[in-house]
Amino acid sequence: MFDFFKRRKIRRGDLPVLLITGMKREAACAAANGVITLCSGASATQLRQSLERLKGQDFGAVISFGLAGGLDPALRPGDAIVAREIIAQGARYAVHPHLAAAMIDAVAKTGRAPVSDALVGVDQMAMDVAAKTALRKQTGAAAVDMESHIAAAFAKANRTPFAAVRVVADPATRALPPLAAKAITPDGDIDNGYVTRELIRAPGQIGELIRTGLDSRAAFSTLGRVGPALGPLLRLMLADL
Repeated sequence: MFDFFKRRKIRRGDLPVLLITGMKREAACAAANGVITLCSGASATQLRQSLERLKGQDFGAVISFGLAGGLDPALRPGDAIVAREIIAQGARYAVHPHLAAAMIDAVAKTGRAPVSDALVGVDQMAMDVAAKTALRKQTGAAAVDMESHIAAAFAKANRTPFAAVRVVADPATRALPPLAAKAITPDGDIDNGYVTRELIRAPGQIGELIRTGLDSRAAFSTLGRVGPALGPLLRLMLADL
């Protein structure tokens, strides 16, 4: 791929950035010219299939962006983690240091100091405190999400710079309501019909759902401030790569 850039004299800054998220709402936070978004719909299988169809397409960078589950007990909803590396099933994926620096700048401009630490990627949602505690013990990662490891593997296979910024929604000490496991539609929206049916079936989830909603509000507040700064900063960084 690098020979291709030299032959055609194409600069990375002229290529689109591939932004990978789990939900449409996350993608909307960073929508901009030159940014192509891809939502997993909270399905690792779907995301891998979607990326397989993008093989051979050139991108200036691949960015994992969105919510995460906290593993470090010190992290609170709304705290942002700029990945130092991605850990998944024994594999470790590096991030591009210049892109990571751009992410740190983007978060810092919101007035909220980012954390630089490892993220762990999983194919199934970490729903409860026990699962989060186990992941923290196994990997030492600060947070967990379902897209970063897949995005990192795609970037590595395509020799494309990669970075990730994730914002804590549910903290390490809090479980998600059971309905959260299937609450996302394949195109990345909330399935409100499913949520309503599950609350009627098991109304005891309402308390956890309210807490999850409040946590998500804090996380999306940070994403909404970070997202608009990403595009311009990435363009500046990619122009020099």
